[in-house]
Amino acid sequence: MPAFFVKRTNNMQAARTEFSQALKAIAQERGLDPNVILDTIKQAIIAAYKRDAHEQGIEVDSFDYDAVIDPVNGETRVFAWPIPSLETEMTEEEREKISKENKKDKKDVTPPGFGRIAAQTAKQVIHQKIREAEKGAIMEEFEEKVGSLVSGLILRFDGPNVRVDLGRTEAIMAAEDRIPNERLNLNQRLSFLIQAINETPRGKEIFLSRAAPEFVEKLFAREVPEVSSKSVTIKAIAREPGVRTKVAVASDQTGVDPVGSCVGQKGVRVQAVTNEIGGERVDVIPWNTDPAELIKSSLSPAENLSVELDNKTKTAKVLCPEDQLSMAIGKDGQNVRLTAKLTGYRIEVEGNGEVSAPEERSQEPVVAPAPAVKTITKTKAKKLAKKAKKAKAEEVVEESKS
Repeated sequence: MPAFFVKRTNNMQAARTEFSQALKAIAQERGLDPNVILDTIKQAIIAAYKRDAHEQGIEVDSFDYDAVIDPVNGETRVFAWPIPSLETEMTEEEREKISKENKKDKKDVTPPGFGRIAAQTAKQVIHQKIREAEKGAIMEEFEEKVGSLVSGLILRFDGPNVRVDLGRTEAIMAAEDRIPNERLNLNQRLSFLIQAINETPRGKEIFLSRAAPEFVEKLFAREVPEVSSKSVTIKAIAREPGVRTKVAVASDQTGVDPVGSCVGQKGVRVQAVTNEIGGERVDVIPWNTDPAELIKSSLSPAENLSVELDNKTKTAKVLCPEDQLSMAIGKDGQNVRLTAKLTGYRIEVEGNGEVSAPEERSQEPVVAPAPAVKTITKTKAKKLAKKAKKAKAEEVVEESKS
């Protein structure tokens, strides 16, 4: 066999290996289907051909194009066939039918040396298409995680919004989804709730939240095994981000204390949730199907309450002792507001003109005042010592006389 033939065969084999290996490497690295990459390259090749032909004065608008790529050696050919003019009056179905018939007689319009020109012109387009396909695959992955927690780093601030690095992609936390007065620092790692994936002018974006009530619910599911295993259920949750949250919990399993499970030994579980949301107070209350009892539990720590319900107007009138009124209302009315959100009733709190019995009040420990301590100088201390010594000597003399 001639030497030149062997050399040419080896070069062809190397070309096949180089192209196929590069295609396989990109597919594995990006986690994409090789056919998706080939389709993006075809679109880029067609765009490159149209651009090059238009610069040379060739009519391209009255033709449709297709590119054929050999997946083994990477050889590319461009084909064209005429399509009906847009000025011609016909339906879209008729236009497609004529185009399909013309496609049967498509012509190879690949210009000489087009491989080099196409590679230079379409390089940027190919990278862009691959990035778009990669982003699409990432978005499909995160669409399955909507409603769950994710860990991320604070990347930068876009005005009131925050950009968060999730590893493979970035996400955005809008101003209304931030916890008010929470101080965020660059490169700070936090937990977020994947709230939604929405279409924006920049494409699909992942939107995160730390202010949603569901965020607290997912934190309890992470910290409390009974919640994640469904043995304890969060029935209702009301939240004012950065201020206070009320969570009503219940359990269908005997021997399981829902409130105790969420609070944890010495409050470690609820404290972990509180630390994650910047010290926001979290009240865990037992769920009750009776709205009146649920309202009483929710207005804790106020005691000795009586509730009158009007189910038609969804109003609850709460009467409480005068000394419990401020606790029932809460600071700036937050206790009543959260109870209304939690139960769905409009709450009206009034004093009943009475005072709780002494034994029913929470007794504060009485601490006796510390005795006053006088300051004695060194000179005065010496005088007192001499006086005591003299008194002791006189006492000894008196004893000896007797």
